Amino acid sequence: MIQIHCKNTGTVKEFGEGVYLFEILKEFESQFRHPYPIVSARVNNVSQGLRYKAYNSSTVEFLDVRAQSGMRVYFRSLCFLLCKATHDVIPGGRIYLEHPISNGYFCNLKKKRREHLTEEDVARIKARMLEIVAEDMQFHRYDAPTEEVIKMFAKRGYDDKVKLFETSEEVYTEYYTLGDFVDYYYGRLVPSAGYLKVWELEKYREGMLLRLPDRHNPERVLPRISQPHTFDVFRENLRWNIIMGLSNVGDVNRACLDGHASELIQVAEALQEKKIVQIAEEISRRTRQRRHPLRVVLITGPSSSGKTTFCRRLSVQLKACGLHPVSFSTDDYFVNRTETMRLSDGSYDFDNFETVDHALLESDVKRLLGGESVDVPRFNFVTGLREYSGRKLRLVRGSVLLIEGIHALNPALLPSVDDSCKYRIFINTLTSTSLDNHNSIPTSDNRLLRRIVRDYNKGAFTAVETIRQWPNVRDAEEKWIFPFQEQADVMFNSAYLIEFAVLRNHAEQILHTVPKNRPEYSEAHRLLKFIRYFTPVSDKEIPATSLLREFVGGSSFQL
Repeated sequence: MIQIHCKNTGTVKEFGEGVYLFEILKEFESQFRHPYPIVSARVNNVSQGLRYKAYNSSTVEFLDVRAQSGMRVYFRSLCFLLCKATHDVIPGGRIYLEHPISNGYFCNLKKKRREHLTEEDVARIKARMLEIVAEDMQFHRYDAPTEEVIKMFAKRGYDDKVKLFETSEEVYTEYYTLGDFVDYYYGRLVPSAGYLKVWELEKYREGMLLRLPDRHNPERVLPRISQPHTFDVFRENLRWNIIMGLSNVGDVNRACLDGHASELIQVAEALQEKKIVQIAEEISRRTRQRRHPLRVVLITGPSSSGKTTFCRRLSVQLKACGLHPVSFSTDDYFVNRTETMRLSDGSYDFDNFETVDHALLESDVKRLLGGESVDVPRFNFVTGLREYSGRKLRLVRGSVLLIEGIHALNPALLPSVDDSCKYRIFINTLTSTSLDNHNSIPTSDNRLLRRIVRDYNKGAFTAVETIRQWPNVRDAEEKWIFPFQEQADVMFNSAYLIEFAVLRNHAEQILHTVPKNRPEYSEAHRLLKFIRYFTPVSDKEIPATSLLREFVGGSSFQL
């Protein structure tokens, strides 16, 4: 017999060895209230599906889709459902789960005869998905030697999966079936399609939009929002990946193994520098126009998107255009720590708009634009105080003011400054490379790994602390940053072509510092599994001016 300690109830029960999690759930669920269906669990702080068998005494926490790991299980299962339905109703069609957009995921479908996807096609796929859900078709998981799995997917023509597994370090690989359809997903699934009751599928651009449940209100689908600029940035990067023959991680791994890592680094840097030059030239053009000349450049983006280095590199290019950039960060206008708002758990809410003394910031900006010399503060993050140390800024002929910070695009930051003199830049890591055609990479994972590495190397936070803070950071981004991204004049994608391959050398040893008995181990374990899909690449050829240097160290800029 084994003992199972249920964290949801705080009680312990005995079971026979090899008991399924869904069987354990039946014994405990009457003792705790769960308003939404349980979809997964953490067993000893490792995410598992409900078909997981427990052979040893363990601590189990059951999760619904309100937990990030629960939502990931739901999303993967939903993707499998979509792929299975497409396979059934459009024979020979190939589906590509590309990237998040408009509170859903954009899915491209290549039909066998290259016909355009129609509204009728989408309706038929959706109808088949509903049938499979009504049948409560079972998901089944299998483990086999990686060589056998490669042969199996090769016979089915899934070259994307073949390349991924051929460059994998795993001896055994797991795969799943749903009816007669075989697929691979790099995480757990729900037991059966009957769990997948909240979703929507609709025609979107040339493909489809798979819409997901609202994590905070799982009985409803997230509302669709318009994100044309974000979509265009994804498409632009995806086109470059296809041109270079790097559509998925297997392609990137093969290129690195074949000795092309240096070339990929050079191309990634060239693409980013080209975009920065284009932005600088547009700013230069607009500062010289007679009517409503540009005076203020506002730069924002979510955590670890590379705002600071981008601002430095843009300043260099603006100087090359004959301008005199003057810059500061909204962080320097933080209110004193004692005045900072707190979250429900008692921690400081550093991302709240009211954390910035926006009245003082706006006053100083207006004075600068009026030609005055202004004493600009610096925020001391050690003492928690805004300090004045004699740093004076003044705009002269040919000057342009750069303001960087997470609230820079919020219309309430500079409401009395005419919009016609502003230029807004939104930076994000819009990862366009996928593991394979059915496994997209969450853009937030890119930034989380960057933040873990930077925080640890600078001695600011341990991996445990960074992972623990991340949910609050993400919630704040959804509230204070992303609602304004489509208002940007231009979007800059700071995702690096072989970034995960470079980050692996830094992140692996740091993630191993997270103790197994900490709740943060669940996320560390997931990220470790994910990062090992990438063939490691040394950072020795990453230039000192690279955006990536902001996170792995060695930047030539003062950060």
